Amino acid sequence: MTRWTLALDTSTLVCAGLAREGQQVASRAVGDNHSHVELLIPTIDAMLTQAGATWGELSRIGVGVGPGPYTGLRVGLSAAATLSLISGAPLRGVASLDLLAAQWSATKQAPHEFVVASDARRKELYWARYREGVRVGTPQVGAPERIPEMAIAGPGVDVYPELLADRRPESAPRAIDAGFLAAHLDELPDAGVEPLYLRKPDAELPGARKSALTGRHRRMGTSRRAGR
Repeated sequence: MTRWTLALDTSTLVCAGLAREGQQVASRAVGDNHSHVELLIPTIDAMLTQAGATWGELSRIGVGVGPGPYTGLRVGLSAAATLSLISGAPLRGVASLDLLAAQWSATKQAPHEFVVASDARRKELYWARYREGVRVGTPQVGAPERIPEMAIAGPGVDVYPELLADRRPESAPRAIDAGFLAAHLDELPDAGVEPLYLRKPDAELPGARKSALTGRHRRMGTSRRAGR
């Protein structure tokens, strides 16, 4: 029986990817950050149909756990959990920033140290620092001016191009590739399947820079090297 792996990430756009026997066969990114519910299942269904796969043939499901907005993450994680329950395929979560870092490292063109950033809204970015592809410390939320002065990747750059675009090399990924996640699911650090939200409750005023992880997520610490 063919082993199909489905991967989802809704931390930014609606991203879905598919791999067959560990080889990427499809990757889609659609939406505008406000239409996750309407787009996710039809996007997956169309992708499976085009690849000649069925829901019942899924053997693994991977999902990006963020960071990202509450509503967007909830849609992706709820869908992944439901599909896992229905199909019996085991579910594995991966931090979305770690996925972007792995995408860059896979090109063999990533620098020794770099930063990955995504939009945290409220004039902030969610970011993490990497050394040789491995996350150093916990992800942070802060103003773009506070991000370390080094090469940078991720969709956060496009939110503040006047500040960050000149630090993004051509090889740096700009967006999540869910097909890469599907093909490399077992090689990426396991982040569990709880969501990594952008920050603490909105009632709390945001500081210039703060850790965005609480509870279980603080205990994650530094991610393991991909493939280890």
